[in-house]
This record gives sequence, C-alpha cells and structure tokens, in this order.
Amino acid sequence: MTDIRTETVPLVDGSALRLTVAEPVSSIRGGIVVLHEARGVTDAVRGLVGGLAGDGWLVVAPHLYHRDGADVLDGDEGQVQEQVDRLDGEQVMADTDTAFGWLAEHDISADRMGVIGFDLGGSVALLVAAQRTLGAAVTVAGDRVGAAPSAQLTALVDAAKGLTCPWLGIYGESAEGETDAGVDRLRVAASSSEVATDVVVYPRRENRFDDDPDTAADAWQRTLNWFDSHLR
Repeated sequence: MTDIRTETVPLVDGSALRLTVAEPVSSIRGGIVVLHEARGVTDAVRGLVGGLAGDGWLVVAPHLYHRDGADVLDGDEGQVQEQVDRLDGEQVMADTDTAFGWLAEHDISADRMGVIGFDLGGSVALLVAAQRTLGAAVTVAGDRVGAAPSAQLTALVDAAKGLTCPWLGIYGESAEGETDAGVDRLRVAASSSEVATDVVVYPRRENRFDDDPDTAADAWQRTLNWFDSHLR
C-alpha cells in the first residue's frame, strides 16, 4: 500500500508550508502536484494523492491554507468561501512553486511534472498551467468557470488563452442537462492557446460527478491517459 505522509517546508515569509506527499512503490515515472479543493486537504484529496502514486507518480499536495493554520474546513459554505477569498494569488503561486521545487529536489525535470486539482484546486491548476513551465495539467470541475475563484485570483477564461502546457478540463452538466456557459467560453479560450487542450463534459452529473462510479472511472482513466501521454 502507498504510504502517504506530511512534510513541512519553511518559507522565506516566516511561515511553514505543509506538504502531503506519496511515493510509488515501483519506479518513479515523474511528479505531479495535487491542488486541494475548497475544503482543504480532505480524504478525497488524499485519495487522489494515493491513487496517482499507485500509478507510478511521485505526488505532492501543498496545503494552501497553511498561513491560517487550516488543513480541512468543517464549516458551512459561507465559511469555506471566506477562507477561499483570503487566498492571495502570489502566495498561492509561491506555495505551488515550493511543491514543484520539492519534486525537482527529487530529480524530477520540469517536462516530467504535472499539476491537477479538483474544485478550487482545479481552477488553480489552470492558472498554474498558464504561468509556469511544466509538462501537463488537468482541471477537474474547476470552480467558477466564468469568473475568478476569488478576488485575488485571475478569471479562468482570461488565463486559458495563455496556457503553456497540454491541459485537460473535466466538467459536468447540471441535473437538468445544461452546461455552464462558462465552460464553452473556456473551451474556446483554451483552444486559442498554442498547446493541446481538451474539455470533457459529463451529462447530468453536476460538479460532484464523482458519486457515479462509471463517470468517476472514466474521468480517472482520462486523467491517467493525459499524464501518460504528455509527461515523458
């Protein structure tokens, strides 16, 4: 079984970034940064970390709420959004850079590094893919497709035009069979970049489509295939 542990890295601003990490039991194919959902490093996030490590990737998930001493949020949606709104764009990028630096210290080159996130983390993954040089990125149900995830972060549609690496976006329709208009705008914006992109929308599955085994399995396989194709 894959061992998942937490490490702490001191930062220049005096804070300490916690990293949830997992190493494959087999040879390492490359490295992937996992960006957590709005509620933090939940069991689902840890499951994603373990699953990717099980597929041969060295995985690291930075705790983006570490400056507030939070790992997992148990409050209501309003409290969660308050925490999201406190995120600073430069600090988020710095924390993500630290995670990439951790991979580099473990002999992973930039072209063998990927990033993936769900919900809030999915949005941040796209922003990272537009501002950093790496091998591939995956956004799963990125939050607020047509707007910025918070006042301190760039709107996804604006960022998608500048993607620097292959990007896969995975979304779900509403229960009424309607696709967020922002997803169509995002698809067009991403296609105007100079890299390979793909946007998949699952019918009638909404944001948390992972509660359907068949849909979740398909999304998982698409994710593995994307990293397998582009992280070489």
